[in-house]
Amino acid sequence: MKILVVDDEQLLLKGIKFNLSNEGYEVLTGSDGLEAVEIAKRENVDLIVLDLMMPNLDGYGACQKIREFSDAPIIMLTAKADDMDKLMGFEHGADDYLTKPFNILELKARIRALLRRSTARDSSRANRLTYGPITIDAAERNAYKDGQMVDLTVKEFDLIELLMRNPNRVYSRENLLDVIWGYDTFRNDIRTVDVHVRRLREKLELNPAAPEYIMTKWGVGYYFKA
Repeated sequence: MKILVVDDEQLLLKGIKFNLSNEGYEVLTGSDGLEAVEIAKRENVDLIVLDLMMPNLDGYGACQKIREFSDAPIIMLTAKADDMDKLMGFEHGADDYLTKPFNILELKARIRALLRRSTARDSSRANRLTYGPITIDAAERNAYKDGQMVDLTVKEFDLIELLMRNPNRVYSRENLLDVIWGYDTFRNDIRTVDVHVRRLREKLELNPAAPEYIMTKWGVGYYFKA
């Protein structure tokens, strides 16, 4: 995991870097808000620890600019304990707030909590595939058209998931029978695939008669157009 720590107090910066490095994190450092934005834009960081009061660009401004291109969790550090300052930090995109002086163990705990949350969120996103009006959630095995849940049979879901995970790849009917049904009983009944494709178009396409996503490659098979 890569963590960016930005603070103009060099002694504090070195202490945080030392402790986080000992936990196995890769730690990048900066000393002002502009540097924070530049590093966050250049590096694919997993979390940012950002001081509020910094030269050139304060933590609020840096946080707001970083949010224009990154959703990495941000912990704001400040010597101010005022609730309004905390609210301002959250308004500018911060995920958590820690008041100086703080216990390094508390900072580590908050970092772990935010990284767990971020990992879970990324995993959830990976399970969802969306093209146009069609969305599937592989973890929950749900399908949606324009945000409305659509009931699919087990094989219908297996078929649309395969096609959406491999966009623009053409599958022959025989190939789909092997992959989705998994046994040779249906080998001579390729119309099974045709029926399932027709039902998917009726359930998921905005205009089943003129599909935009679940496509036919004439003489070959079917594919999902990305």
